[in-house]
Amino acid sequence: MNQKISTPSLFLLMILVGFPQISETIYTPSLPDIAGHLHASNRALQLTLSIYFLGFAAGVFCWGRLSDSIGRRPAMLWGIFTYGIGCLGCFLSPSVEWLFVSRFIQAFGASTGSVVTQTILRESLEPAKRHGVFAQISAALAFTPAIGPLLGGWVDQWFGYRAVFFTLVVMSVAIFIGTYASLPETRVSADARISTLPVARRMIADRRIWAFALLIGTTNGMLFSYYAEAPFIFIEFFQMTPGLFGFTGIFVALSTVCGAMLSKKLVNKFNAEKIILIGSLVTTFGAAFLTVVSLFGKSPSILCLSFLIVAIFSLLLGIGIALPHCLSLALASYSDVLGTAGAIFGLGYYVIISLITSGMSYLHNGSLVTMPAYFLVLAILLSWISQTMVAGRSVNKASSQ
Repeated sequence: MNQKISTPSLFLLMILVGFPQISETIYTPSLPDIAGHLHASNRALQLTLSIYFLGFAAGVFCWGRLSDSIGRRPAMLWGIFTYGIGCLGCFLSPSVEWLFVSRFIQAFGASTGSVVTQTILRESLEPAKRHGVFAQISAALAFTPAIGPLLGGWVDQWFGYRAVFFTLVVMSVAIFIGTYASLPETRVSADARISTLPVARRMIADRRIWAFALLIGTTNGMLFSYYAEAPFIFIEFFQMTPGLFGFTGIFVALSTVCGAMLSKKLVNKFNAEKIILIGSLVTTFGAAFLTVVSLFGKSPSILCLSFLIVAIFSLLLGIGIALPHCLSLALASYSDVLGTAGAIFGLGYYVIISLITSGMSYLHNGSLVTMPAYFLVLAILLSWISQTMVAGRSVNKASSQ
């Protein structure tokens, strides 16, 4: 028996899936400032981003499982409440160790906005409409990482870094109230209790899931590694103020928005796997261009800065093209166990994001070329995985004829 599922407003879903990204990037302009006040190294502060994704990985598994047993709405509300506790801990942090713990709690709670929202979208929308909605949300999400540095940069410049974390405390309260008032329950079966182990075994044996986990984890890992490294490049190398640095996020947002819009248009000409490959190749080109610019950028000139922004735009344009289709297709074969599959899948790709951002922290040495070279290696990996998926689809299509 088919039961009608309530579809939440797209605006609310955009807020719920976007606030974790704002929380991730809002304090990045403050990293040099926080390092000075808490007497911590730049590397240690960059690790707060990696710890965020470890908390996120644990959270998506927890909230994904809970959403199957207690419902999407309760899981979302409890997650936002936990997120608010973590935000308060960040605001009160007297040391970098305290900040590590608070960031983990903050991310653990915030992850409900990612995994539960994606589950709601997948179960409340038909596949044909879902691709378009994911592209719309990806376009909107491009602005959430940009809003973070822009808002955080000016708040830090005028009121100090603790005011940035207090902003998140206020935001957590507002999101909780809005969700409590407006989010309907979309889970149809009230007694869904799915064992994790069979689903995990099924997914481990699925090469396609591994490919999507690597694609989503690597693209997001590159994006947030950029946000970890960018403050030290723009604020320390190019001598920007935190407020001015915040405006650079607009170029990042525009690149991802353009990529998502282009991705939506390409649906009429290419299948999803080919669009993912196109995006991966554009990202590889952008990473190569960025590496060349960095090799010749020995001084903080306007010309060097302009080429650097153009190269970053190209790199993230490719990510914007590929990512919506990766998110939309990843769990297409797991409609019977969406909550649990989403939890396991999220755990996997957020661990990958954490590993990639940790790699950026480890490699951080103050050189302009380190990040671009790292991105070039990762982009080549993306292109190889995408090409393998396209080849696999061609083989499957030929064998079915």
